[in-house]
Amino acid sequence: MSHTAHIPSHRKPRRSASKIALRAGVAGGVLSTLAVAAAAGTANAAEPVSETIEMPTLTTDLSAQIAQSAAATQQAADTYESRAEQDAAAAKAAKQAKEDQAKAEKKAEAERKAKAAAAAKKKAEEERASRSTERTTLSASTQSASDTSDAPAPASGSVGSVISFLKAQLGDAYVMGASGPNAWDCSSLVQAAFKQAGVDLPRVSQDQSTMGTEVGTSNLQVGDILYWGGKGSAYHVGVYIGNGQYLDAANPGKGVVIQDLSGYPASGAVRVL
Repeated sequence: MSHTAHIPSHRKPRRSASKIALRAGVAGGVLSTLAVAAAAGTANAAEPVSETIEMPTLTTDLSAQIAQSAAATQQAADTYESRAEQDAAAAKAAKQAKEDQAKAEKKAEAERKAKAAAAAKKKAEEERASRSTERTTLSASTQSASDTSDAPAPASGSVGSVISFLKAQLGDAYVMGASGPNAWDCSSLVQAAFKQAGVDLPRVSQDQSTMGTEVGTSNLQVGDILYWGGKGSAYHVGVYIGNGQYLDAANPGKGVVIQDLSGYPASGAVRVL
């Protein structure tokens, strides 16, 4: 026995001819099937594909419905347009009415102011006429009194109450800063006198010289306030009582007295009544 007889062989066994022939036949059949299928696919791909879609046919009822819908849409559009025009007309009318009302109110207000101004002007003229008459009467009374006696002028009306109060203080003392009832300085006496007529004057002579209406010393009337020094910087005040005279709280040596303007001419005068 050979020394290698017990080692099995590693060579693959030979395939039999029948198995090889069988496998060849199967492969040929598969290839034939694939070839036939490919040919059929090629033929089918070459032929065009067409599809017919059948469209619906409009019937008489459908046409009528479409026409009715279109008419309804147009009617709605016309209605909206008409309503928009009506709204615009109403807004315009409201705006015009508002403007007319504003004009009417403005005109009525102007007429009311004009009437009020006319009434105020008439009243002022009547008051000026009354004061003028009053001053004329007081001047005449003062002149007559100076010719006959030292009797005070009658107290009639607002100016009369001022003059009457002033003359009632004749002989009182002059004390700087005093405000009555038995001692005065020049401005406190004037302030207290005009308070009798319902006129509130400032306390000091500087401010009193800026009150009322400026008048010339050559056109004085009874009740005018006389001042000495500059307007707004006056250092002394008194009240004109007519006949070229004035009444004032003069100084500590004289007290409250009546003096002649010729001896101590005033710098200016203001009229508050």
